[in-house]
Amino acid sequence: MISLVIPAYDERQRLPDTLARAREYFDHAGEEYEVIVADDGSTDGTVEFVESVLGHWPQLTLVALGRNQGKGAAVRAGMLAARGEHRAFSDADLSTPIEELPRLRQRLGGRCEVAIASRAVAGATIGVHQPGLREMMGRNYNRLVQVMVLPGLHDTQCGFKVFTAKAAVACFEPMRTRGFGFDAEALVLARRQGWEIAEVPVRWDHREASRVSAMRDSGLVLLDLVKLRLRRRRPPGAGCAPGTRTG
Repeated sequence: MISLVIPAYDERQRLPDTLARAREYFDHAGEEYEVIVADDGSTDGTVEFVESVLGHWPQLTLVALGRNQGKGAAVRAGMLAARGEHRAFSDADLSTPIEELPRLRQRLGGRCEVAIASRAVAGATIGVHQPGLREMMGRNYNRLVQVMVLPGLHDTQCGFKVFTAKAAVACFEPMRTRGFGFDAEALVLARRQGWEIAEVPVRWDHREASRVSAMRDSGLVLLDLVKLRLRRRRPPGAGCAPGTRTG
């Protein structure tokens, strides 16, 4: 069984098309599946829309946080509510097409428990680029991530990743980052377990109406990275161990 988690914050306009594309893909894939919308306190009718779909789509589930806590909190809630042997999460805009999912899943196995979509390795295709400032800030952030916590990974922020069930629990139960910097912490926790992380080139297109503001959110993401660096340097046992419930 495959689970797909879609974090949503005020996504009433984009979610209908996203869910329709996901349903068409999975209904033709010939595999048991579930789609989980993890709502992060939306106020634009997102929850009401999803509730209107639940009755005629048995594989759809809504996890509602009730108040806005951050993308990381929403993804965490969805990944821990999921039941699939493989658990993926995708941005609500499907910048990485759902059709890329098999390429990531086929990399799982052996010591590889996590596969991440990447725009920065050989073979990746970017059809529509982000605005120049945001793209530059993204590249600089990824360089900082490599230097500070995750050497060897070139694109930790692409919003399309797949975890085995075991890795999802180990990486998301103890996760403390609630905002946009959560990806880095999840991957640090995966490496702490000794698992390989496959970085898979994908097709990717920037979508308008992003919920991330380059100016507003960059400082918060950098602060999350510094906190993660400090926690990473603590001796084993100083913080939450993978598998410890935090909520």
